[in-house]
Amino acid sequence: MSLTDSYLAAASDHGPKPSELRAAAEPRLDATGYGGRCLTRPVFLEAAEHRRLAEDLGLLHQALTSIPDRLFGGDIARFAQAAGLAEAQAVAVSRGRGPAPSRFGRADLYRDEHGFWLLELNLGSTAGGVDNAVLNEAMLEHPFIADFVKRNDLTYTETMAQVVKTILTEAKVPTGVRPVMAIADFPDSYPDLAVQLHRSAAALAPLGIDALACPVDELEYRNDRIWHGDRAIDIVFRLFMIEDLLKPGAVELLEPVLRASERGHVAIFTPLDAELYGSKSALAILSDEANRSRFRPEEQEAIDRLVPWTRMVRADLVTYAKENQSDLVLKPAALHGGEGVLLGWQTTPETWSAQLAEAVDQPWVLQRRIQPLPEGFPTDNGTENWLLTWGAFLVHDGLGGYYVRGTENPDGGVINLTMGATGTCCFYQQ
Repeated sequence: MSLTDSYLAAASDHGPKPSELRAAAEPRLDATGYGGRCLTRPVFLEAAEHRRLAEDLGLLHQALTSIPDRLFGGDIARFAQAAGLAEAQAVAVSRGRGPAPSRFGRADLYRDEHGFWLLELNLGSTAGGVDNAVLNEAMLEHPFIADFVKRNDLTYTETMAQVVKTILTEAKVPTGVRPVMAIADFPDSYPDLAVQLHRSAAALAPLGIDALACPVDELEYRNDRIWHGDRAIDIVFRLFMIEDLLKPGAVELLEPVLRASERGHVAIFTPLDAELYGSKSALAILSDEANRSRFRPEEQEAIDRLVPWTRMVRADLVTYAKENQSDLVLKPAALHGGEGVLLGWQTTPETWSAQLAEAVDQPWVLQRRIQPLPEGFPTDNGTENWLLTWGAFLVHDGLGGYYVRGTENPDGGVINLTMGATGTCCFYQQ
């Protein structure tokens, strides 16, 4: 019997009333990535699944971050252009890359009878959900869940603490030094996030970082330092995304930070090249059989297990894409949060054909549809099925916890909280 089956059986006999469990947990979630909502139970992973996923994602990260060297002669600008980035984006990525590829990100996965399949890898500091452990802690306050976790040798990860360790390691902060970090977003999007960002900054203080939140245009470069007012900044935590670089005046806005980074006077977490490695174009490169010989056997095995068929949209694929519309998804290569995603099975043939025509030789990918297995969640009147997106965090030394979202929509599609999904937490065996 799986952990999930064991939990559901026990919960139906003597478990908490689902509505009461949610009522106790949800008030803790207002200022978190969960948006004040949660599902009626945690999800669970057995040791073998957790270990395999950790190993495969580590190998996948190695393969992705080696693409410039293995396919483009070490030229990251050529890789950026092949991935479909505009010239301004490619230049900024080249200038804002780190001394080594960042390990931080969130892999979003579906789970079917085969196991986990990667939908996208959100490499970079813009990956949300790092406050997920708040829900683990809230769930553990109920004796039934605490007992189930203990009896089955389950645990969870304090993702925020692991992110801090990753920041300090990748920014090369000396042991015992308390850095000052600016959590910076673009001026147009900062006001919508300001309240949550100030709370996040305060939450970092007990973990060893003095953080402040600000729009990036408040940062100045002078006297070989980045400054916010009279405070010298050691690390810029980047909330702006690769697509933000296409906004009018964006590169000029970032010039002080890029110049300081190039000269080694500030660390950017995460450097701009992170999103290039995490683009869907990069996944298409890994998925393409023409590139199999460029990767080590163990890397290719991990790619085969994790990455569904993914290709850049080319003219010779259009007929195939039309004939297999119901089994395919059309995605922009470098956008986030489900923006621009077209689901073949929910799209008219006319719209599908028109979008395919526009996507040919542009930064768009086709990806095989994955149909996740539904999981049962208790209600006060029985059980209901939800489809889940599993978010697994990569941190400096491995996996750094899970952030899981679900929908009741049987047709699946994009599952994220901004589109009405509801989140939960994960306990796993080591």
